Amino acid sequence: MKPGSILAVLFMLPMFASAQTSDLLKKVPSNDAVKSVSDSAASSLPGLLQGQLGISKDQAEGGLGSLLSLASENLDAGDFDKLKGLIPGAAGYIDAAKNLGALAGPLKNLEGLNGALAKLGISPDVVAKFVPTVTDYLGKLGGDDAMKLLQSALGS
Repeated sequence: MKPGSILAVLFMLPMFASAQTSDLLKKVPSNDAVKSVSDSAASSLPGLLQGQLGISKDQAEGGLGSLLSLASENLDAGDFDKLKGLIPGAAGYIDAAKNLGALAGPLKNLEGLNGALAKLGISPDVVAKFVPTVTDYLGKLGGDDAMKLLQSALGS
């Protein structure tokens, strides 16, 4: 190779490196990709309840914990574990319901659940939408079996 050709190659190296860097940057997640990750966090069940029902985080988590508490009362352990497995952090939601004063004892039935939701400051019109929203969500995750488990736990 002639000395002039080597020099030409050396001058072109930064352009090739720049092109490769540009290709690598195309693979870095964009703001939209990062946003979709945060949106998926918001699409968790409490996030969904907050968004669709216009309730606070405490109301969503306490309400979910109350519903799960009623389900644990009315399902055998194996069925409750299946249902609970569809909701990451389920035990934490039950604890939240207790800490927020929604659970003072067994709920026994849907009327007890409605009372627990009312203790959280959830209005009657939102209470009417709460269970169907959770049921639909679990149905999408666990299919008809999950929906039927929850409906049987609630006596509906």
